[in-house]
Parts: sequence; C-alpha cells; structure tokens
Amino acid sequence: MPMPHRTYMQVIKRRLVGKEGAERARELRAVLAELPSYRNGPYADLRKWVTAELEASRLRSKVVRRDSIAVRHEGAAQIALVGPPNAGKSSLLQALSNVQIKTGDYAFTTTRPVPALTRINDVLVQLVEIPGLIHGAAEDRGGGRALLGVLRNADAIVFCHDAAAPTAGLEAVRAEVAAAGIELPAIVAATKCDEAEPFAHPELDVVPVSVLDDESLDRLREAVWRLTGLIRVYLRDGEAVALRPPATIVDVARHVHNELAERCTGARVWGPSARFEAQRVGRNHEVAHGDTVDVLTKS
Repeated sequence: MPMPHRTYMQVIKRRLVGKEGAERARELRAVLAELPSYRNGPYADLRKWVTAELEASRLRSKVVRRDSIAVRHEGAAQIALVGPPNAGKSSLLQALSNVQIKTGDYAFTTTRPVPALTRINDVLVQLVEIPGLIHGAAEDRGGGRALLGVLRNADAIVFCHDAAAPTAGLEAVRAEVAAAGIELPAIVAATKCDEAEPFAHPELDVVPVSVLDDESLDRLREAVWRLTGLIRVYLRDGEAVALRPPATIVDVARHVHNELAERCTGARVWGPSARFEAQRVGRNHEVAHGDTVDVLTKS
C-alpha cells in the first residue's frame, strides 16, 4: 500500500532540495521508477508533476547562458549576504551552512554567487553570497549589474562588514544597492567581532558575529529569521511549515496540498494561538509562530 500521495509529494520535494542539473534529473528519474503506475487519480497527477519537473530540468541543462548567474530560489526564503570585498562573507556562509567554499585573506576570493541552505527554526532558508560589490557596480563596473540582478530577487539582505574596518566600504555598497533601486529588509552582520569592538549603525540593526563563536552565529540565525517575516507552524507529523502572516488553518492545509485545503473543515491547535491545548478551531483561525496544527477534513 503506497503512502498517502500528499505525504509522498512532501518527501519528493525534500529529496530535491539543493539538487540542480544532472543530479536533479537523476533524482527525478529515481522517483518516477518508485511511483505506482496508476493512470488516474492523485498518483497519476503526481507522476505528471514529476515528469514535468524532469522535462524542465532537461531543458535547463540544454540552455547555455554564459552571462547568466541567476540563483534558483530554494527554501522558505532567500537571504543575500552582501558587502565589500574581504568582509568575511564566505567564512560566514560556510559557518552557517557547512558548505565548502574557497576563502582567503584577499579581495574577490568569490567571483560568482554561492547559494547554500541552512536550517533556522527547523525551516530551510537559502543564503546566497554575492561577490564583493565595488564603486560603480550599479553602472556594471566589475560585472555589478548581473550581481545586483541576483540580489534583486532575494527576500532580504544581510550586509556583511568587518567590525575592524572603516564603515566607508559598507556605505559604498549600500549606495550601489540604493542606486540600483533595490529596497529590501536588511541588517548588518559585524563580522570578525572577536577581533574588534562592535559598532552601531544609524539606520540598520547590527548583529556582532564571529565564525568562532557558536552563540553569535545562533543570534545571527534568529536575526535572519526575523528578516524573513515568516512564522513557523508544525504539523502533527513533526514537519515544520513556514508561512507569511497573517496565515490561517486553510493556508497551512494548502501548503501541504490544494486538495487538503479544499477538504479542510478546521483543525486542532496546540500553541500560542490556542486558548487551551488541542483547541478545535475553524478554517479561518489565524495561526501563530510556534503552533502545532492537526488539520481536520470531511469524513
């Protein structure tokens, strides 16, 4: 007896997280081989979805875009790490995600955007390191226009700045971002704070951080989560769901599957939005960060 198709869809999506190109195509082909070969019903729809994803993956692999540095959006939100050269972005990305990337004590160690997934509040969030922006980036100096194009598609910005360096470099980067017309929620990560005193900024919150200090990394993760503006709700099976408030029980159900949203009659709720444990609520009940939800459906 196959597992419920809604659960299978979530399993497939988790298997595809972080996979691109040939690796993604291989995973999709493996999924097709495992799926029941029903011609009708939910599993037939699931096979169609996987087949369409496989075809899209094949088409992307055939298209050569030498000038394209677009980053595929993964996870619940995409956060760009932005700053002047040698501001500690690569080391910070590696510490937050365990991705192995080249780091060095010289400028422009990273020449292309580097995406990586990290888990915050049990939810996958994508971090993207943008190579060091320089004066004139908005006019395409140093390939800045393409880099700013990647930044434009992000959900928020973490400006990275060496705590021991003059803030002129940080302000120059912010000026280029503003000149490109990019306005996103932002904070400043004062990197290498173990080597210098943290500083204050007149407009942005500053989070002192050192890759050698796990507590400072945890504080930065929480600051990044606040930047996303998302709330986290748990399903009864333990899966964490990220939603943009205001969100209701129907929104939670829709995150799992559209069919579940249509059949949803309400839910039992544990957590901040409930007056008591396992409170039964209606479809339009607004959930809160930290809730656990058991979606109820028509019999």
